[in-house]
Amino acid sequence: MKYEFIIPDMTCGHCVKTITEAIHSVAPQAVVSADPATHWLTVEAVDDAQSVMMTIQAAGYSPQWV
Repeated sequence: MKYEFIIPDMTCGHCVKTITEAIHSVAPQAVVSADPATHWLTVEAVDDAQSVMMTIQAAGYSPQWV
């Protein structure tokens, strides 16, 4: 499955790294791509989008469904 999020407070490479590491901690097989300039995050190869969203929130960010 492929899930897309807008994360308004993801603004730099450090944010991307933090979010990617958090997602990989719960879904090591996930393919994460992010663009901090547009605040866009795509996560593929994950079955549970809700757990991805909660993981991003636990990392301190505010994801929104696209």
